Amino acid sequence: MIYLDNAATTPVRREALEAMWPHLTSGFGNPSSHHQVGEAAAAALLEARRSVAASLGCRPGEVTFTSGGTESDNLAIKGVALGAPRGRHIVTTPIEHEAVLDSCDYLRRLHGFEITLLPVDAAGRVDPADLARALRSDTTLVSVHYANNEVGTVQPVAELAAVAQGVPFHTDAVQAGGWLDLNVTTLGVDALSLSGHKLGAPPGIGAVFLRGRLPIEPLLHGGGQERGKRSGTENVAGAVALAVALRLAGEERVLAAARTSTLRDEFISTVLRDTPSARLTGHATERLPGTASFVFPGTSGEAVLLELEQHGIVCSSGSACAAGSSEPSHVLTAMGLTAEVAHTAVRFALGVGTSAADAVEAAASVRAAVAAVASLGA
Repeated sequence: MIYLDNAATTPVRREALEAMWPHLTSGFGNPSSHHQVGEAAAAALLEARRSVAASLGCRPGEVTFTSGGTESDNLAIKGVALGAPRGRHIVTTPIEHEAVLDSCDYLRRLHGFEITLLPVDAAGRVDPADLARALRSDTTLVSVHYANNEVGTVQPVAELAAVAQGVPFHTDAVQAGGWLDLNVTTLGVDALSLSGHKLGAPPGIGAVFLRGRLPIEPLLHGGGQERGKRSGTENVAGAVALAVALRLAGEERVLAAARTSTLRDEFISTVLRDTPSARLTGHATERLPGTASFVFPGTSGEAVLLELEQHGIVCSSGSACAAGSSEPSHVLTAMGLTAEVAHTAVRFALGVGTSAADAVEAAASVRAAVAAVASLGA
């Protein structure tokens, strides 16, 4: 099997697993307990928080551990919007992850917020000038993701955050973790969401950077953990694993991104050359190092996926969170593709473990799979 669905989830790094194991066995304490076992867990949690903060270039108190990217997005958007609203206006894009779009829709339906969706071009990029025109005196939050989970397009987040200066700016960096610079000072953002299972930690752990000056309305109420921002007994083992995976990803980022980008570009070139119907989606150069997304007009994306799996290639039709939906990708339709063409999408997400031989075999399998599906009129 050749696994090319790293945008959905990544294998757990051995280092992360080894780091978390003691906290699942002998070090099982509740960090809120005032005894030796609990205090040891609290110390491990504090060290994990400090490590994540160092990776993000922020203070430890600005890191809140969550259950994953979806909760991080929800806390950042709802927490900021309801914590100290400047008004009832939010600016985002139509190609965000559902966790962002549904959080905004919740604020619209239940709290009377008005949502402005910025246009994107055919490559899925936001024009900073459009953001400047959309800002109003009552804009309370801007949320633009760092990199798209379906097509891999990378947004000019630092430039956008500079345009929004004075308005809290959130970026969903779930797909960027492990590939792009996450320094929040360099990016100029006020909130940033992460998910552990996208960068070598297990599912069920995430983190969100919330700049210290931002008042936050919590989503979960109870014992007041995470400085009152996220009640509930902390996942110490998960936090430790996330800290290790994030640190290692940062140390390896430049070399890993360069190597994977080369494989990605060779894979894209081969698919476009050998599969006549293939059309690349997303930005040609400003894209995640591992992501290559195509549409194959005249086929069915799901049928191509099934055929590829017969060849031992595991990939996806887009966001794993929307798997099984009969609706066309909201990302692709916002980029100007018809619903019919959007239904032919297939996403390949290479990872640090993808070899050159894997990429070559996968490209050959794409040609064969698309030809097989097209011959059946699927």
